Amino acid sequence: MSLIPDVSIDLYRAVTGFAASTPEWVRTAVEFGTDGGLFVFGAFFLILFWRARDRAPAALATALAVPLAVAGSYLLSEVLKLILQEERPCRAVAGAAVLTHCPPVGDWSFPSNHATLAAASAAALAYVWRRTALWLLPLAVLMAYSRVFLGVHYPHDVLAGFLLGVLLAPALAFLAVQLLEPVLARWVQSRPRTSPAS
Repeated sequence: MSLIPDVSIDLYRAVTGFAASTPEWVRTAVEFGTDGGLFVFGAFFLILFWRARDRAPAALATALAVPLAVAGSYLLSEVLKLILQEERPCRAVAGAAVLTHCPPVGDWSFPSNHATLAAASAAALAYVWRRTALWLLPLAVLMAYSRVFLGVHYPHDVLAGFLLGVLLAPALAFLAVQLLEPVLARWVQSRPRTSPAS
């Protein structure tokens, strides 16, 4: 007996059927964007580091906390995958319209790592840099949707991954800042100060 909700299978068929009917340029753009969006988040991480340079330890702690929070969210997502071992719909759903290669056997489906990474990145960045939420949260939604569009995840996979990332990452970012800031403050105070040239 399958543990996959019927509504998720029906939605998967509907989305992949729609995807198969779209022009080739749309499918190519989605396939590029499903991974390319991660580079956008990476660019924002770098901008955050650049903004934190030569500033107080709190700023540097914040810049470090964001990728750490994303990594923590991804790690939990990966652990859940290994425990639950849900087969990919591109193998489990007969006649599925899959637009990209199906991940290999053993690369489990639930939850979606892409959705977790995208949501965690957007949420952690929004937590420390609120103005980014307007741009990055919609990008994360589109990246999550792209996984169903391409046929490699069920809707409930991406929903679970998205919720995991968007809820866990801000909490991890907050915790990381609390732990890192005093350590960085002590490190700054312990650094030898150079005297100005005479």
